[in-house]
Amino acid sequence: MEKDIGKIEKGEFEGAVTEIVIGVKEYNGKVGLDIREFIKSERYTGPTKKGLRIPSRSFQEFKDMINSVTEEDMKETPKEDISKEAPEAPKELEGEQPEEQDY
Repeated sequence: MEKDIGKIEKGEFEGAVTEIVIGVKEYNGKVGLDIREFIKSERYTGPTKKGLRIPSRSFQEFKDMINSVTEEDMKETPKEDISKEAPEAPKELEGEQPEEQDY
């Protein structure tokens, strides 16, 4: 059994277009949800090694996880000056020497 669900364009880099392709596929006699990157370029067009397969026995759990993500979760936060957010590096203790060890 094979069923194509859809494609999402991921981006373009140096003339190669990458899409995320989702489908229900059978592999070695077992059905699962396949989420894979496909590339279209002058040198190669087809699937890449980047992707994942959700076995049919785990599909409901995967679906519940995906459905728990809200629009609010997916909102990007504005980038601020990271120097304001970065914690200060710990200051070295001045004048203290490590204890000597007896061996």
